[in-house]
Amino acid sequence: MPQKPRLGQNFLVDAEAVERIVTGLGAGLGDLAGRTVVEIGPGRGALTAALAARAGRVVAIELDRELAAGLRRRFDPERVNIVEQDVLQFDFAAAAAEAGERLRVVGNLPYYITSPILLRLAAHHAALDVGVLMVQREVAERVTAAPGSREYGLLSVTVQMYGPAETLFTLPPSAFSPPPQVHSTVFRWRFAPRFAELGVDEGGFLRFLCQVFAQKRKTLANNLRAAGVAPGVAAATFASVGISAQARAEAVPVEALAMLWRELKKE
Repeated sequence: MPQKPRLGQNFLVDAEAVERIVTGLGAGLGDLAGRTVVEIGPGRGALTAALAARAGRVVAIELDRELAAGLRRRFDPERVNIVEQDVLQFDFAAAAAEAGERLRVVGNLPYYITSPILLRLAAHHAALDVGVLMVQREVAERVTAAPGSREYGLLSVTVQMYGPAETLFTLPPSAFSPPPQVHSTVFRWRFAPRFAELGVDEGGFLRFLCQVFAQKRKTLANNLRAAGVAPGVAAATFASVGISAQARAEAVPVEALAMLWRELKKE
């Protein structure tokens, strides 16, 4: 079956990598037996087969009609449910309700919609337990970056507000067919939102993060000014929370940004 580049189809063919991904999905969380796992983009089913052998049930979301048909012929529908759908339309909450538990999610994410998928998962965090996801190496570096690092930015802080993300391993192009022109990294994301812990409103704080990271190389003061915060108000608030007016958002821990947001809300 020919690949369809527009769908970002680079199929994982490294058996050792498949095993490491499945192991990562259960590490520290108990066995997969009896659990429901959602797989994003099963493709030709290399990872699906390993999951079906270990998990209670696999829900595999595949957009490509031909691939979905092939997967249905290959797998027992009692163990593997093939959902022919765009993952950005998939109802994770309904799947979790049907399973009677929070879901584990796994997948080799298409490069061209990686960020929208991550945001979709974040939006459905209540339905999710843990994800083991493969993305382009540079994206994984951003997702797992710490404040103050060159890679840290809006994607980093947004993902990490929904739980810790850690790199597991990186794969060369030769692990896929056809080989992509980039390396791919697998990371684990445990869904444990921090909004209540930090005393911030989810929607309001996410909008604030978009404002302070709007121009990454600009200072917090300049980004807030562009967002409509009066310079005097911003200066007084920076002083009250102990943040330099010349600091950039990428250098400020999220705890301090939360404090800044709470103080600005008082104005």
